[in-house]
Amino acid sequence: MPATPSQSETRPLDVITIGRSSVDLYGAQVGGRLEDMGSFEKYIGGSPTNIACGAARLGLKSGLITRVGDEHMGRFIREQLIREGVDTQGVITDPERLTALVLLGIRDEDQFPLIFYRENCADMALCEDDIDEAYIASARALVVTGTHLSNPKTEAAVLKALRLARQHGLATALDIDYRPNLWGVAGHGDGESRFVESQAVTAKLQSTLHLFDLIVGTEEEFHIAGGSTDSLAALTAVRTHTDATLVCKRGASGASAFDGPIPASLDVGETGEGFPIEVFNVLGAGDGFFSGLLKGWMAGADWPTALKYANACGAFAVSRHGCTPAYPSEAELAFFLERGVVTPALRHDAELEQIHWSTNRPGDWQDLRVFAFDHRKQLEVMDGATPARIDAFKQLCLSAALAVQDGRHGYGILCDNRLGRKALHAASGSGLWIGRPTELPSSRPLRFEPEIGEDCGQLVEWARENVVKTLCFCHPDDSAEMRAEQEATVRRLFTAARRNRLEFLLEIIPSKVGAVTGDTVATLIDQFYAAGVYPDWWKLEPMTTSAGWTNAIAAIERHDRQTRGIVVLGLDAPEAELADSFRVAAGFPLVKGFAVGRTIFGAVARDWLRGETSDADAIAEMTRRYARLCEIWDTARADARGRTK
Repeated sequence: MPATPSQSETRPLDVITIGRSSVDLYGAQVGGRLEDMGSFEKYIGGSPTNIACGAARLGLKSGLITRVGDEHMGRFIREQLIREGVDTQGVITDPERLTALVLLGIRDEDQFPLIFYRENCADMALCEDDIDEAYIASARALVVTGTHLSNPKTEAAVLKALRLARQHGLATALDIDYRPNLWGVAGHGDGESRFVESQAVTAKLQSTLHLFDLIVGTEEEFHIAGGSTDSLAALTAVRTHTDATLVCKRGASGASAFDGPIPASLDVGETGEGFPIEVFNVLGAGDGFFSGLLKGWMAGADWPTALKYANACGAFAVSRHGCTPAYPSEAELAFFLERGVVTPALRHDAELEQIHWSTNRPGDWQDLRVFAFDHRKQLEVMDGATPARIDAFKQLCLSAALAVQDGRHGYGILCDNRLGRKALHAASGSGLWIGRPTELPSSRPLRFEPEIGEDCGQLVEWARENVVKTLCFCHPDDSAEMRAEQEATVRRLFTAARRNRLEFLLEIIPSKVGAVTGDTVATLIDQFYAAGVYPDWWKLEPMTTSAGWTNAIAAIERHDRQTRGIVVLGLDAPEAELADSFRVAAGFPLVKGFAVGRTIFGAVARDWLRGETSDADAIAEMTRRYARLCEIWDTARADARGRTK
């Protein structure tokens, strides 16, 4: 019997994959030729890279061995792997070669054109020296993909990794991953091709089959591994070279696992539950399948269970745009398996898509201390204010924010584009959480800054790390017409934010409209969820009683258990008043921190715009005030956590 991953031994990693990594440029238009694509979405790709990410999303501790270029795309792959939770110790930066690129498209339900740009690319320079014995020994299993057996240099690296895996007791798996043009048996324009007969490829694969405990492939991939276009004959030929469990993917017919002799029919193999879904995009589906299979295999599950996970993850993959972005989280998979298919087009299942979005967002913001200087109207009325002077002042605000952050996690800014563009752009890549407003200041009913566009179409130009923020002055006593109009406006912005893969923050201020009771905010929250708005973040007025927070949080959690959380706004309150509100709010874990502005910059801005204080003194004073509020919040949070122990 083939080996299975150890269930009794704990190691730092569950699985390491080895081989290709690339940047996938996916045509954004569906139904057209690749020649006619007008824009592309950028994702990470390459079979082992996809599998490592898919496994990490399912709760496995995964790592990747590959090479990337010393350039922007190589850094993108490394950073995205980190965001996905994949260990990058085995990702080597190649100083001479470029990161591989792939152009892909969705022509229709049967055609998915793609072009590989892999000539002398970074990952094909992987060599034996890149394989670290201690790193291999840190995992329970090693997954190899077939492409890296196509070149003597990369093959040597793979074989060394497999040898070390055997020495250190790892289970081993092969994804045949046959791409004829990457083996040199098809042309550059045949990237979509999945099968071309080649005795040389068959011989090379068969020379390694004995090294694996698990071998996974489509029927066509087993055809190349077995040297026959008859599936049963091919599987039988493969069986003569290995005792591995063979998992044959059969498209709409599901998948079958074979532990022993190959039977007279593929239908006799062990199978798992399948899912009747609409096929939208087959690219990357096999990698999603393998990720789900790993979830079961690594846990020691029986094959029907492991194949159920695999089939479900494959179903997600074929239902969405992209490869890695389509794969489910562990929570999403559990929800899907319990609830089942509601609509065959999973990407149109609103409940499922909400869970997919909210459980796969990158980053963890358990604490968030935000310096808000997205104010426009309040600065424009100050003496000495001009657009250029305000822009310069907001750069000083950013300097203060960065001084307090000092490279640490959990700090952020709110900054606008109209009067703070230089600061907004400079903040990108700093590690700060960045919120960006959309509302026309003081508008009621809600209106957007003209630069947003009537259809919110300009969000397509926003940096992906920008959080879309809007402020709505609203109250449960609003007229039906006012409520309907504002909810429709917020929903339009929310929909555009999701379409552009941007997080969304909704700030609501009822106190400027009418009297506020302990139920006011909770009622508004219920109303926005009922309107189909699911904010990643809520920004709420400070509440002086625990009852108000309890009601608001209960309303959020009735609708969305995965929300990022709440930040408390300041409303130009003095420090002592903010401290009191922080002490109440900090007792609720869903309140992640604060977003305060004028308490920090108000007096400084007035002096600086009149020319009565220097840049350095302005930065120093705002740094002091911001740091002081952070200290007050941190103390309140620590005290609250101490009370709950």
